[in-house]
Amino acid sequence: MIVTIPRLHTRRSTFLGNLVAGLFLSILGIFWMTPFLWMVLASVKSLGEIYQMPPSLLPTVFHWENYREVWTTVPFGIFFRNSSIVAITVTLGQIVTCSMAGYSFARLRFPGRDQIFLSYLGTLMIPFPVLMIPVFILMQDLGLVDTLQGLILPSIFSAWGTFLMRQFMLTFPKELEDAAKIDGCSVFGIYWRIFMPLSMPVIATLGIFTFLAHWNDFLWPLIMISSVDNKTLPLGLAMLQARLQAIEIPWQLVMAAATFSIIPILIIFVAGQKYYVRGIVLSGLKG
Repeated sequence: MIVTIPRLHTRRSTFLGNLVAGLFLSILGIFWMTPFLWMVLASVKSLGEIYQMPPSLLPTVFHWENYREVWTTVPFGIFFRNSSIVAITVTLGQIVTCSMAGYSFARLRFPGRDQIFLSYLGTLMIPFPVLMIPVFILMQDLGLVDTLQGLILPSIFSAWGTFLMRQFMLTFPKELEDAAKIDGCSVFGIYWRIFMPLSMPVIATLGIFTFLAHWNDFLWPLIMISSVDNKTLPLGLAMLQARLQAIEIPWQLVMAAATFSIIPILIIFVAGQKYYVRGIVLSGLKG
């Protein structure tokens, strides 16, 4: 006997499931947004309201001068410029190098290809603290200590980014290459004219994660940079907190500086959000 489920019951179950999922995700979203909201509101409070007990969410008076004060207390413009140069350059560099390497490992045939790829992928298991001293010595020998180039050069290659690009490019049908070769397209032409335009989801994914990681990077700049003119935003925030620290840390200024630093991340994330989820999903479809 075949049992049929009424269509109305199915639609009602689907509606209830979507409603429960929506409520759960909304509550989770509010939970994760609470620290960000507190940071923004604390940035326009007075010092007394920061330490007020019980704490208040909204300030009685919005102190917008906190942003002007934090911008003039330390050379925030220089820190912002340095972080922008490092994050943008590393992001563009990784997109170029990882896309070329991913295309080579995914579509080209050469001796030892899979072995080289596995060896390169194995570097992901090496923690960064193990590499800090050798890389620092290398940068010192190259005369790049305390320079932005010393922050950029070791970071424009990424095994994770190569893996991401390779997995995505494996999903393309071989007929695309065959048709391009018949039309007289070279190997580089296939990569540049066909694979790169079709790889925008994974490029956006790689770009967002790379920009986010290097915009917020603290440990490597802390080791490499000593002069104020070459400090990045994370080092600048630490410098601001150390300079302003007294009996009570002026957290309203620290929060204002943190709000400044997070704005570019939000812009990048919102601009590329329609690509990066699709890039992550499709990158794991084929091994």
